[in-house]
Amino acid sequence: MSKCIINTDTMRVSGLFSPGHTLVWEQLIKLEWPWEAIALISSYVKEIGAMLDSYEYDKYDSNVWIHKTAKIAPSAFLGENIIIGADTEIRHCAFIRKDAIVGKGAVVGNSTELKNVILFDSVQVPHYNYVGDSVLGYKSHLGAGAITSNVKSDSSLISVACGDKRIETGLKKFGAILGDFVEVGCNSVLNPGTVVGTKSNIYPLSMVRGFVPANSIYKKQGEITEKR
Repeated sequence: MSKCIINTDTMRVSGLFSPGHTLVWEQLIKLEWPWEAIALISSYVKEIGAMLDSYEYDKYDSNVWIHKTAKIAPSAFLGENIIIGADTEIRHCAFIRKDAIVGKGAVVGNSTELKNVILFDSVQVPHYNYVGDSVLGYKSHLGAGAITSNVKSDSSLISVACGDKRIETGLKKFGAILGDFVEVGCNSVLNPGTVVGTKSNIYPLSMVRGFVPANSIYKKQGEITEKR
């Protein structure tokens, strides 16, 4: 699949995510490209956190807000500038470093690390995942050991590859954008600047780079088939 239309709606916020399912929907829908949110997550947390209902959320030091129905394991680490949504489960040894908005009904599992992320409602990153400088859409799921790689080996600025074209992001750190209902197989690596369209599946042990269209099955680099 070599052709790619740069202006396709499936790469926009409205094409990747259904309305709602995150506290920052009103902020996201104003962006031209979804990865523009990555530089704004810290400010989003502070802005939204200040408006949260104290009857629903407990506020802790370092700008951490946790919904009263969330379950936080005693061995989990929560750093600063974090919102944890209703009915979310933060399991043993999870490591949420900073700047994270975790939606309701989400699962952050054992030994999973989050940094500068937005997880929509019902996202699951349940086993040994690293998610950094990324946005994961509604009900997306990372298999065990799947990670987002957020910095290029030469530390140059990241672009989104789309066929033989590239969209410059101006970002040095950018992991992945996953649309709603994306399934990523175990031990896959989403390279810097990966964007996966809604309802797509990534085979286990995949090395993913660039744009994967919606409703696709990613088997390996250069082999992407449309779901039927």
